[in-house]
Amino acid sequence: MTKNGLTYADAGVDIDAGNSLVERIKPAAKRTARSGVMAGLGGFGALFDLKDAGFQDPVLVAATDGVGTKLRIAIDTGNVDTIGVDLVAMCVNDLVCQGAEPLFFLDYFATSKLELDQATRIIEGIAAGCAASGCALIGGETAEMPGMYHGGDFDLAGFAVGAMERGCDLPQDVQAGDVLLGLASDGVHSNGYSLVRRIVDLSSLAWADKAPFGQDTLGAELLAPTRLYVKQALTAVRAGGVHGLAHITGGGLTENLPRVLPDGLGADINLNSWALPAVFRWLAETGGLAEAELLKTFNAGIGMVLCVAADRAAALTELLTDAGETVHQLGHITAGVGMRYEGSLL
Repeated sequence: MTKNGLTYADAGVDIDAGNSLVERIKPAAKRTARSGVMAGLGGFGALFDLKDAGFQDPVLVAATDGVGTKLRIAIDTGNVDTIGVDLVAMCVNDLVCQGAEPLFFLDYFATSKLELDQATRIIEGIAAGCAASGCALIGGETAEMPGMYHGGDFDLAGFAVGAMERGCDLPQDVQAGDVLLGLASDGVHSNGYSLVRRIVDLSSLAWADKAPFGQDTLGAELLAPTRLYVKQALTAVRAGGVHGLAHITGGGLTENLPRVLPDGLGADINLNSWALPAVFRWLAETGGLAEAELLKTFNAGIGMVLCVAADRAAALTELLTDAGETVHQLGHITAGVGMRYEGSLL
C-alpha cells in the first residue's frame, strides 16, 4: 500500500514545539508552588491536597474568565508579557469576592501556529500573576489550531479554584450603615476594550504614539495589567469586619456593587471621593461618553469595593493602606433599592 507521507506537522500542528513549551515553562510554574500541590505539569491531570493546604471543612469555589479584546492590543503591539497577569487577575479577583483563597490555576492558550518565544512570555506572565496571588499554576492546555486562528492571533482563558472554610462565604451580614471602601485600580484593567479600541480609532492615534494621558506609548499604557487584590483583600477579611467585596469589572460600579447587596438595600456613592484617573478622562472626552456610560462600562479608577462594618472602617483603611492599597471611602449602604450617585467625576 502506498503512503503519501503526510505528518501532523504538515497539517500545521507541531507536537514537538508543544513539548518544548512545557519544558520551558516548568521553572515558571515551579515558582508558583504552594502548600497542597501534589502533582502539576506533565500528567493527564493535576493533584491538590486541601488538607495539606490547611483546610478542615472546605467549600470549593471556581471561576473562569478571559481578557476580552485587550488581547487585540497585545497582539498588534507584540507586547504580550503582562496579558497573562490580566488573565489570572480576572479569575482570582472574582474568587476572593466569595471569601475564597485561590489555590490553583489552569490556563487555555489557543493559536494558529505555536511561537515558542511568544508563548513562553505569555505563560510566564500567567505564572507571575499566580505567584503574586498565592495561587499555584498546576496545569493548562496549549492548542495549535491552524484554520481556526489566523496570522499571529491567539486566545486565552483561565480557570481558578479556591476554597474557604464552611460558613465563611461572602457576602454576609451586609446592612444599612456599612461603609464602602474603594481600592484604586491600575488603569482600565480588562473590561470595555471594544469601546476603548473604537475610541482609539476615533482619535486617529497609533499604538506606538505617545499616550495623551501618560508617559509611555498609547499601547503600553492601555496594556497596564489588572491589579491583583487577593492577598490584601484576604488580609482584610481575616482581620474581621468585611461583609462583602465587589470586583469592579464589566458593568462598572453601577452593576457590580449591587451583586453583593441583599434585597431592600442600596448604596449612596459620592463621586467626589476620588479623582477620575487621566486615562478615563481621555476616553470620556475623546469618545464623548456620558458619565452614566463611563460608570457602567469601566472601573473608573476603582477596581475593588469592600463593604465593611462602620466601626471597622478606619482600622481596615489603615490595614489596606499599609498593604499598598490606595483606599477611598466611597459612601454607605442604605435602605432602599438602587445605586444613588452624588457629585461628579467629569
